[in-house]
Amino acid sequence: MVERAPVLNFFCHAILIAGALIVCVPLYFAFVAGSLTIGDVQKVPLSWLPGDQFFANLQAAWAKANFSRTFVNSVVVAFGITAGKIVVSLLSAFAITYFRFRYRMLAFWLIFVSLMLPIEVRIVPTFEAVANAALPLQWVVDALHVADLWSWISGHEITIALEWNMVNTYPGLILPLMASATATFLFRQFFLTVPDELCEAARLDGASPLRFFWSILLPLSVPNMVALAIILFLFGWNQYLWPLLFTTDKDMATAVIALKSLIPRSDSEPAWNVAMSGALLTMLPPTLVILLLQRWFLKGLVDSSK
Repeated sequence: MVERAPVLNFFCHAILIAGALIVCVPLYFAFVAGSLTIGDVQKVPLSWLPGDQFFANLQAAWAKANFSRTFVNSVVVAFGITAGKIVVSLLSAFAITYFRFRYRMLAFWLIFVSLMLPIEVRIVPTFEAVANAALPLQWVVDALHVADLWSWISGHEITIALEWNMVNTYPGLILPLMASATATFLFRQFFLTVPDELCEAARLDGASPLRFFWSILLPLSVPNMVALAIILFLFGWNQYLWPLLFTTDKDMATAVIALKSLIPRSDSEPAWNVAMSGALLTMLPPTLVILLLQRWFLKGLVDSSK
């Protein structure tokens, strides 16, 4: 039986309303600023009522920030990071949970410890690795003295220089961010809740490990995958530091990087109305993803907590 507590309900609703106002009031002021003219947006205090220039400012922000191109880049990068993280995490969690190999737990804890090494900490070696992805092969060639051996065989001196530059490419933006210790840990914890009888039954039926993974574990993991995909999509969409350092071509910039170009500078026109419109445009895709997948997101959170 659920006991009615009017006073407690009142305070709970008051706290929820206050939290909603704290979140929504800045968004409302961004909408108001994005609907005003340049003159009105500089007035102090800022008007509480929206103006009539909202769609004109949206059009100006879309054209100035080249959102028609940068939105495509952000969608590709965000979906690529999301899909890559889920696939890699599922397979690594499956291997750690169901395969008994030497140093299995050591591998898991090494993955888990990588949570303390975010992309900001390893930005320099990651950039060097992506700027020349063939560098490990170059080290092997130099260590084995392949160039000297070939020169001795052929009689002609040669130099072997391997280079694979992924700067200003989609693989360069996606691959360094595909590994996820958090997703691996969450999937491993979920796999541990799956009854061992399912694995034994699949083995007795002659199912291979990949068949057990594809036919049993993967369908059971769908709610968790969707809930995690939403979080990972937001992570990929809001990436700022890595695309900022890695992209030198404006056509490869993401929407968040393009939004930076709308922020007025000291020597430019203070078009904060256009900048606020661009911020609202940048927020639109993640908001739609959350709204469309909200039911799956809540289901994944509830199922993972059982």
